[in-house]
This record gives sequence, structure tokens and C-alpha cells, in this order.
Amino acid sequence: MKTTGKLHFCIHGAGGLGSVIGGYLAQAGFETTLIGRAAHVSAIATNGLRIVGCRGEHLVRERLHAVTHPAEIVRPIDYYILLTKAKDTAAALVDAQTIAPQVGCALSLQNGIGKEQQLIDCFGSTKIIGGSIIESATLSAPGIVRNPVTVPVTAYFGELGGGTSARAATLADAFSAAGLGARAVADIEHVLWEKAVQVGGASAWSASTLVGTPALDYWDGLASHTGASHYVQIAKELLAIYKALGYTPQNYFAPLSRLKEIDAASTTEITALLNTMGRDRQIPGREPVRTSMHEDLIAGRKTEVDVILKPLLDMADIHGVAVPTVLGAYRIIKTLESYMH
Repeated sequence: MKTTGKLHFCIHGAGGLGSVIGGYLAQAGFETTLIGRAAHVSAIATNGLRIVGCRGEHLVRERLHAVTHPAEIVRPIDYYILLTKAKDTAAALVDAQTIAPQVGCALSLQNGIGKEQQLIDCFGSTKIIGGSIIESATLSAPGIVRNPVTVPVTAYFGELGGGTSARAATLADAFSAAGLGARAVADIEHVLWEKAVQVGGASAWSASTLVGTPALDYWDGLASHTGASHYVQIAKELLAIYKALGYTPQNYFAPLSRLKEIDAASTTEITALLNTMGRDRQIPGREPVRTSMHEDLIAGRKTEVDVILKPLLDMADIHGVAVPTVLGAYRIIKTLESYMH
């Protein structure tokens, strides 16, 4: 593996999150190529990439390259990171076959469980590692991305068969050098399932509860005692699935993750805690915080509900775990998106 300073990253799917990651990696001194839509690519080529949010405001030009198709990349790629929407994965990987021989290591930072198999089919099993990230990011206009929320350790990497490796540690070091706190872990599957529970709970709750009033965001929902109680019920049902799989909550993405507290506390205690948290964050003029599923429904787009929630519901069926509230949220979201293009 090359030293971190000489690494070349390729981010396939330069929307909000892909652009934020790529921008920070380039700013930290790593050669980075974004694959994105034409308008975004053109704006970056002309004006650079502007990132606005929790880490301040940055204009990134140096070492950041943007293209619309993988075939435009001619140099070796140390790390290929897939970040398209799930519905675009198959087409993206067909395109990526043109650069497969150039790729040293590949991973997905998309939502969901089981996404790595498609990468294995494209690049071969020996090149694939697991990865997970929670970082709020939105493409607000071509060439401009918002990054309102992060956590101290925002990314984890590890071998799919278990254990750490030099390539996972090198990737974690590069992300950390870019200001994206990261760790290499021995059990990446544990992290992937915990993220599924955390993102699944937040998404199921917010997209089925708040979408009727587009101005509302995550903190508004928790600031309602009823909203906080509903959030806790969904989270406890998902935690029951998680524990049936043999896992114990670790709060990998603390402080956003409160799964350990939700699991240990009574419904009354944790509802009061989350309700207070929501009210404390209702600050006038704050940057809205929403899950991507919530944002998709507001924008009239189909969501990733089947990628995010369906694997959890399938595990509930297999293990005989009752999750009526989660199933109800899933049905509401599927009904809403059946009228969207």
C-alpha cells in the first residue's frame, strides 16, 4: 500500500456526501477524482468545490478533479468509493468496469446491508473491504455542498471476513488526516448493522412523521413529547432485531447515536432525554437537520426505504421479532413514494 500522501481516491457518486468526502480528502493533500453529474462537474471545474457547514467554509480547487464517467480516469486508483443512490448502483458499476483493472481497493459507503456483493461482482472479492459512515451532507447547487452535522468518529473500515488490515488502517488514517475521524475495526459487520439500526430508526420516524409539514426538521420532531415517544418506540423495536442478531449496541456514531441509552433506559426516561435534546436544539436560524429519506420525500423523489428498512424487517421475520411500529412506518413511506417519480 502506498503512503497516505500519494494516495488517489475516486468517489463514484459525487452528490452531497461524496463531494464532502472528496473535497476534504483533496484539501488534505490527496489526489481525488469525483464522478458526478455534468452540471456539478462543470461548476467544480470552473469555480472549485465550496463546502459550507460544521467545519466552516472551504473552497477546494487543488488536487480535486471531476469527471462525468469513469472512462475519463486514466491513472491508477488506490481507493474506489461508491456513493451513488442505491437505485443507481447497478448502472454505476457497469460503467466502473472500465476502470476495474486500475482499482486497488473498493468499498461502498452507501446506506444499507449487503451492498458489497455488487462490488465483488465488479472488482473481485480480493479488492473489497467494508465501510460505514454517518455524515450529514447535501448538494445545494452545482459546485456547492452543505455539511451541517458530523461526529468525532464518522467512519469505520474493516475486512468483510473480519479483522483489520493495512489497507483498512491506511484508509482510516487518510480520512482522519482530512478531518473525517475514522477507525479501522475488527468487526465491520457489527458497525454496518448498528448503522442500519440507527439510520433506519431515524429515517423511518422522520419520513413517516414529519413530511406533512416540510418546514419541520429532526429537532422539531423530538421537541414534541409525542414525537420523541414515537421515536423511542421505533428505536426499541429495531434494537430488538439487532440484539436478536447477537449484537450489543456500541454507540459507534456517538453523540448522534444514543442506542445504548435507549436500550438501557425505560421508555419514559429516554423519551424525556430526547425531548429535552430536541427543545434545546430549536435555535432560530439553525441549519435544518433531516435524514436523506425525509429530504427525498420533501423533494418528491423515491426513497431508499427498501434498502434501509427492508433488511431489518426481513431479519425481524426470520427471528420472530414483533416490530409493528416500524412496519407501519415502512408502509406509510411506501404509500407516499408510490405517487412519486
